Amino acid sequence: MNGALLAELYVFVLAIFVGIEVISKVPVVLHTPLMSGTNAIHGIVVVGGILVLGHATTMLEMVLGCTAVAFGAMNLSGGFFVTDRMLEMFKKKPSDKKAAADKLAADRREKDRRAGERRS
Repeated sequence: MNGALLAELYVFVLAIFVGIEVISKVPVVLHTPLMSGTNAIHGIVVVGGILVLGHATTMLEMVLGCTAVAFGAMNLSGGFFVTDRMLEMFKKKPSDKKAAADKLAADRREKDRRAGERRS
């Protein structure tokens, strides 16, 4: 092994350990925004893969490039679908508000009816 390859391998392993430490410290509340940011970064990676694929010369490079771009696009779109579903879980449904308002109004009418019966 030459020195440059050893240094790159060292940086790669160090990045794995740092990534694990950083990810394990992320609170659950921040997961969705961080996932959206990661999807945006992955979109840039897919565009870069397409640009690199444009300079492919051999059939092997073209097949590997097309495969990489296809898998990257699937990962990108899947990440956005998952993020969208997670954000939908935090939204309140309009029907829930209407049902709560209807229940509150019914409770008030019942309370007023009982108060009227007591007065009579």
